[in-house]
Amino acid sequence: MTTSTGPTAARTESLRPSRADAPRYVPIAEHGLIGDMRTAALVGTNGTIDWYCCTRFDAPSVFAGILDAERGGAFELAPDVPARTKQFYFPDTNILITRFFADHGVGEVQDFMPIVGDSREADRHRLIRRVLCVRGSLPFSVRVAPRFDYGRQGHTVHTHHNGVTVFDSPDLSLALTASVPVVPDGPDACASFTLAEGDAAVFALDRIGDGVEPRFCAVREAEQLFGATVRYWRSWLAHSRYRGRWREMVHRSALTLKLLTYAPTGAIVAAPTTSLPEQIGGERNWDYRYAWVRDAAFCIYALLRLGFTDEAKSFVHFLSTKICLQDCVRGPLQIMYGIDGRSELPEAELPHLEGHLGSAPVRIGNAAVDQLQLDIYGALIDSLYLYDKWGEPLSSDHWDTVCGLVDWVCANWDQPDEGIWETRGKIQNFLYSQLMCWVAIERAMRIARHRGLPADMPRWSQARDAIYQRIMRRGWSTERQAFVQHEGADVLDASVLMMPLAKFISPTDPKWLTTLDALGDELVSDSLVYRYDPRHSPDGLRGEEGTFSICSFWYVEALSRAGRVDEARLAFEKMLTYANHLGLFAEEIGHTGEQIGNFPQAFTHLALISAAFNLDRALG
Repeated sequence: MTTSTGPTAARTESLRPSRADAPRYVPIAEHGLIGDMRTAALVGTNGTIDWYCCTRFDAPSVFAGILDAERGGAFELAPDVPARTKQFYFPDTNILITRFFADHGVGEVQDFMPIVGDSREADRHRLIRRVLCVRGSLPFSVRVAPRFDYGRQGHTVHTHHNGVTVFDSPDLSLALTASVPVVPDGPDACASFTLAEGDAAVFALDRIGDGVEPRFCAVREAEQLFGATVRYWRSWLAHSRYRGRWREMVHRSALTLKLLTYAPTGAIVAAPTTSLPEQIGGERNWDYRYAWVRDAAFCIYALLRLGFTDEAKSFVHFLSTKICLQDCVRGPLQIMYGIDGRSELPEAELPHLEGHLGSAPVRIGNAAVDQLQLDIYGALIDSLYLYDKWGEPLSSDHWDTVCGLVDWVCANWDQPDEGIWETRGKIQNFLYSQLMCWVAIERAMRIARHRGLPADMPRWSQARDAIYQRIMRRGWSTERQAFVQHEGADVLDASVLMMPLAKFISPTDPKWLTTLDALGDELVSDSLVYRYDPRHSPDGLRGEEGTFSICSFWYVEALSRAGRVDEARLAFEKMLTYANHLGLFAEEIGHTGEQIGNFPQAFTHLALISAAFNLDRALG
């Protein structure tokens, strides 16, 4: 049977209303993440997968209901009766369980993507939804509604004689196998079934083609794959050296960062989503499914602290084999790359999608790729310094690359740029950019001294000292008694919190302590930190934004290093309460405490790990 369709433009409980009365959008934070380190999916607390890109993080979406409830597509799976829901991870894994509590029974959906070593099976990108009834009896219904290429490509639906349902689009084909009967319904496939206590049903969605054939996923095989996936994640996490006070949150952050790793190349995406708004109804909606040099480098720092050296090695391999250094005006490095190392990431808008809760535009690609952001050199070379220290020594080729980057920084550190926050306004001489240029040179000098490697020490030393003097002279505001965002202004910016963290200034230096007080007075709201005030520092965009979660964790670390340990612990504990029910964080926290921005955000989780590590050490 064939159906055709044309192009289509801490844990929480909640009462799941009937589908007719259900809200069109599940809040950003009401999701969990699953993946296979090639791609990922978001599963709502209502049991719906409303974000999934197959076959890789930056591929066009198959399910994008989180960006358009009607046109985006979704994989719905839930009881046919009102039920309370609770969502949690199977302990120490990235297997997500959504449990439904109804009047006549309890059921749960186990969502996961198997981690497989065989390349052909990895190309299948199997997504398994295992449904169990653990008490009583429950009726369930399923609707699989793919909308290929962000809803721009039509598809046909074929039901094969063996019960496999195939969704064919021009660029991608998916096969749905199920242990219960599935019937086509226009462009979708549906099923209704009832499970009694102890019964189970399985749905598996596979990418097929290029030699990958549909393969039925029986209940027994799903159980075996579940066990193998549990063993994989627990075996990986067992390498963690963290034994501190916040082990559950730190390990959840580590598991999340691992999910954001693209295994074929070693790249790390900033987030697995695009265009989740930084302000509901606003235009601050960006595509984060790429490898930012800064974000990935900081991720490596966090993972190295926990003892995960393989990820650092893979990232260094990505840098050395997939990225082509260029000789151009913006420097040898771009701020971001595709997860395959490509340099072109053209930005486009998708006007047929309304955006999450009407927050348009929906964007794919990222025009910030062409910006000059000098801080990336410091983030990268700092991570290479730590890799050389805690992982394995840099090769001679890597050192040649480092020397070339540092020589470029010595010649260009005083250029104005767009800065860490990727402003789309006026370029400035940002303090943070100069700070990280200082880090780039200083860390390279450390490597050279430690390893006895050749380096132009006189030139490097002269540039390093010049940056220090420039920051202390032009980055300091006598009027504000604080270090400021950029030269020629008295605007505060949370990025200066990195000054003591990067060991540029003593955390108890009087100038730093007055800066910390000024930041606390102006940018901190009950432990939550704004990155800057756009009213006083225009960034070229309309609207407001929430507090920036990485800055909140930087603030914790700055407080602890300054000796204000009790304040730091309180701020950290408060910040943890803003995590979602699974311990996941988006990029920002809105004015009413909701998570906003792309989700989950690597930047936030790596900062959590660093803050926990250093606060543990300060508390003794």
